[in-house]
Amino acid sequence: MLLKPHTTSWKACRSFFCRQSSAVTCQVGTEKSWRLRVPCRHFHRSTQRCTTMPSWVIDRYGKNDVLRFTNDMMFPIINFPNEVIIKVHAASLNPIDVNMRNGYGAAALRMKRDPLRIKTTGSEFPLTLGRDVSGEVMECGLNVSYFKPGDEVWAAVPPWKQGTLSEFVVASGNEVAKKPRCLSHTQAASLPYVGLTTWTAVSQVGGLKQDNCSNKRILILGASGGVGTFAIQLMKAWGAHVTAVCSQDASELVRRLGADDVVDYKSGNVEEQLKTLPLFDFILDNVGGSTEKWAADLLKKWSGATYVSLVTPFLVNVDRLGVADGMLQTGVTIGTKAIKHLCKGIHYRWAFFMPSGPFLDEITSLVDAGKIHPVIDQVFSFSDVPKAFQKLEEGHARGKTVINVTNKK
Repeated sequence: MLLKPHTTSWKACRSFFCRQSSAVTCQVGTEKSWRLRVPCRHFHRSTQRCTTMPSWVIDRYGKNDVLRFTNDMMFPIINFPNEVIIKVHAASLNPIDVNMRNGYGAAALRMKRDPLRIKTTGSEFPLTLGRDVSGEVMECGLNVSYFKPGDEVWAAVPPWKQGTLSEFVVASGNEVAKKPRCLSHTQAASLPYVGLTTWTAVSQVGGLKQDNCSNKRILILGASGGVGTFAIQLMKAWGAHVTAVCSQDASELVRRLGADDVVDYKSGNVEEQLKTLPLFDFILDNVGGSTEKWAADLLKKWSGATYVSLVTPFLVNVDRLGVADGMLQTGVTIGTKAIKHLCKGIHYRWAFFMPSGPFLDEITSLVDAGKIHPVIDQVFSFSDVPKAFQKLEEGHARGKTVINVTNKK
């Protein structure tokens, strides 16, 4: 019997089929082979069969010198019927790429890639970094009906998968969405990871929506980076009052994006400056560290106000203590902080990046409506990926660092 979703909404249908496709078993030559027979599949980029591709990889964790260009990276294959292969036109870098290059989160990500610990340590190499992609669908899995070859799409690939600093990348259909029509691939590649991180933090974790955000007072700490610049625009699109904390040389940028108040953290005691303003309903913290010791006191007490931090010790704990002890330590930390802040009349939560095609659909609508614009600091060619990493590592970027993958010069 074929189950049908009880709606004619395109987005709802798309989500339904994504979920159904992930449950399909692909077995050939067994008693379950009648469920799905996979024919011999060949993908051709030219008259010659494509088996390898250009890519930037690392073979060990370390500094920038571990980045290596190769023309012999294995071409991605579709392993599950809900996957698609994307020809990468542009990618972008995020702080997590620099951290992963250095080995941050290696233990936790290795556990996610290989939960039964079947493979040997280091089996993730050669590892391709890069989370954002904007490009063109080249091949679809058997259960993908919402995309077709030639569709222009964008996505943020989760960190436990091979990344986007390659000519091609494979992604789950649940992670992919149609690219905004008004953006070039270079512009589009700057948004998915920061957009989804922000969306998860403010909406899924913080509980803010378009219909409950009007006139709420929002404080964004670290407002001039990728997440900060996206968060300003999203909150203003939803009708909130936004206060942005950044350095003075970024104040013009954040005001242009819509920030109502701008506080320069270099011009004096930022805590004292913020205390002169009315209390806030929501704080998004991209800074962490000692900021948590005083920033939570800027929230309205006993009113449902929420403090959401994007700086969490989970991956560090797992790297340092191992999986079991690291998860236990992380649970104790978040539980202790949540109870401590709840006693003061506020909610304290952590947020993480979450890959989601349906969320990207929502972001696409806002971009095409002119409510969110890409903020790009610098564009590098594919041959200059190490320079792009160095640029990002220096810090103080105003927006995103983008890689034009189709430009290999």
